[in-house]
Amino acid sequence: MRVRSAVVRITAAVLAVGCITACADGAPTASDPAAPTARDSARSTAPGGAAGGAGTSAASVRASASCTDGKCTDNSRASGSENRPGTGGGRHPCSPSVSLDRYSDALDKTTFQGTFIGNLSALARDTDGSIAAVSDRSVLIGLNGRTHRPVRAARITDEKGAVLDAEGLAVEPGGTYLVSSETEPSVRRYDRSGTLLGRLPVPDALRVAPAGQAQSNQTFEGLALRPGGGTLTAAMEGQLTGDGKDTAGRPLLRFQTWQRYGAWPGPAAYRLGKQYAYPVDAGLGVSEIAALSDGRLLVLERGFTAGVGNTVRLYLADPRRAADVSGVPKLPGGKTVRPAPKKLLADLGACPSLGAPAHQPQTNPLLDNIEGMTITGRAPGGRLRLLLVSDDNESPKQITRLYELTVRPGGH
Repeated sequence: MRVRSAVVRITAAVLAVGCITACADGAPTASDPAAPTARDSARSTAPGGAAGGAGTSAASVRASASCTDGKCTDNSRASGSENRPGTGGGRHPCSPSVSLDRYSDALDKTTFQGTFIGNLSALARDTDGSIAAVSDRSVLIGLNGRTHRPVRAARITDEKGAVLDAEGLAVEPGGTYLVSSETEPSVRRYDRSGTLLGRLPVPDALRVAPAGQAQSNQTFEGLALRPGGGTLTAAMEGQLTGDGKDTAGRPLLRFQTWQRYGAWPGPAAYRLGKQYAYPVDAGLGVSEIAALSDGRLLVLERGFTAGVGNTVRLYLADPRRAADVSGVPKLPGGKTVRPAPKKLLADLGACPSLGAPAHQPQTNPLLDNIEGMTITGRAPGGRLRLLLVSDDNESPKQITRLYELTVRPGGH
């Protein structure tokens, strides 16, 4: 049917959004100059508040969605006319180095082909331009690189068919996946269908007690593969038993690296590499890392205080200047043992809330349990585009929320 008037065009756009808007906590007002796209409209306003998502230009969406008991099953596809996320709308400064482009709650409490899309603990840019995600309930999920809608899902298991507490994800240049689990901990390789291909070696000291010195649920929370695929890094979320603090009173965590040998494509041969110390802010843990091409890391630190909410800080760390501590039984290990220096890029609590809702106390309602982060591209002036995601733990008090940021790391 040909659209003959502005009224008809607006009506068609509203109907295309379908269940996404129907399941929202609110709806954008007609006077909102930055009306969200379909994928940003799931929770576009806080009750009684202003519009929640940062605006983009209107998108043409072919929607196929249904809602049952307040949950949306959304299998929509965006047409090529939709603007790529990060190019539309204004930037909202969080600090001199970081700005918030927009957020979206469109994935919150949704399903895809019978799979719950939540519990997301890691993101990685895939070789086909999509965004790979992993849930800590042992599911690999693919998101459209433009709309961030689910396009595939595959369950993964360990060698005995048991589920993983999957917390980290990296995509190899050949398109296979590296997934870390904090249970043992472990790093395993999977093909795109979720078939297990192998497992990387892990130092004994990093294993959960009594096998090693690690604490339960405090192991490989972050995983990052340096562009080119030569160096893999896993970040411990918490300390080893016996490790101490630096001179500033910050707990020292251990980051483990592996070096890959052999040309792509072909079976990977990873060998244990350098291990270094990272000074995490008191009361926080490392929830994710992302690797820059020059060897530096973006590090996401996160904490939670009941009745107060989440603290989330983004740091730039330089492990190139850190000492190898793989042979140091207890940190700090003396004055000659240099941890990786870090620089604060932004406390995300200082970002504008953009009217975002929160289902539990938060000093900034924009924040939630942010666990995943990946670099999705570059912006002018040497800036990076980042995509973050929060883990809702299938809790009505938490939200699966995507955040698009622009970051200027600086230096080389």
